Amino acid sequence: MDINSLSLLERIFFTVFPLVVIVGIGFFYARRRHTDMAMANQVNIDVFVPALIFSVMASESFDLPTYSTLAIGAFAVVLGSGLILWPLCRWIGVHPKTFLPPMMFNNSGNLGIPLMVLAFGEAALPAAVVLFLVENLLHFTVGAYVMDHKTKLLRLLRMPMIVATLAGLAWSTWQLPLPVPLKTAIDMLGQIAIPLMLFALGVRMTSIDFTHWKIGAWGAVLAPLSGIAIALLLQPWLQLDPTQFGYLVLFGALPPAVLNYMIAERYQQEPHLVASIVLLGNIGSLVFIPITLAFVL
Repeated sequence: MDINSLSLLERIFFTVFPLVVIVGIGFFYARRRHTDMAMANQVNIDVFVPALIFSVMASESFDLPTYSTLAIGAFAVVLGSGLILWPLCRWIGVHPKTFLPPMMFNNSGNLGIPLMVLAFGEAALPAAVVLFLVENLLHFTVGAYVMDHKTKLLRLLRMPMIVATLAGLAWSTWQLPLPVPLKTAIDMLGQIAIPLMLFALGVRMTSIDFTHWKIGAWGAVLAPLSGIAIALLLQPWLQLDPTQFGYLVLFGALPPAVLNYMIAERYQQEPHLVASIVLLGNIGSLVFIPITLAFVL
């Protein structure tokens, strides 16, 4: 094995290992003690993640036009994954409402953001946040509409993440001054988000149910393959630079978001099957993520 190969393996290891450690700590802690993450997850979604989003988007280095093509690619990856896998639902023997949302809406928050920052450096954080926002915007609009056609999409504007996004864009566009003490406080709140996301994912992994492992196994394979395929097919039209193309491919390879299970439970859309798809998909990412990193790094 030559020096370049060893360097690549080392970079992949240093990218994946910290994530696995924090997820593992959450998993083993929850195995030893009853751990209810409901309140922590709610605070993370309502406070820490919006603080992270605002902190990144309000910074002087954030330039929205720089990521516009990447955002278009992310929209296409999310929606395209659902379209190409729709015909397979009948063959696999699962309802599209059960199978397609986990295939479309990936773990771009508690896995995608830290993964991209560790793989590409702090310069990747704005792009990772943009990808996360696109995925969440589609999840709470298209995803909610798929589950319930009566969903009021205007509720989206009240979400703290969307409010933080709009406020961050305003600060960045108009270059509004932000007092240093206030900026420091917001930055500190935002720094809580990623580790807490990873810890919560580890806690959630303790509820793995292998009863429906076949459906989960299909999801674990098809979710990353469909996302990567769409990203590769789009590149001739998008013409992203190599770095942003790497972001998009890695985004496409991410496993299903844990939020899919929560939404399935809320709408009673076979949550036991969705749980299997989500959890086995995240386990499968231990194989697909290193392979994808070897391709994009």
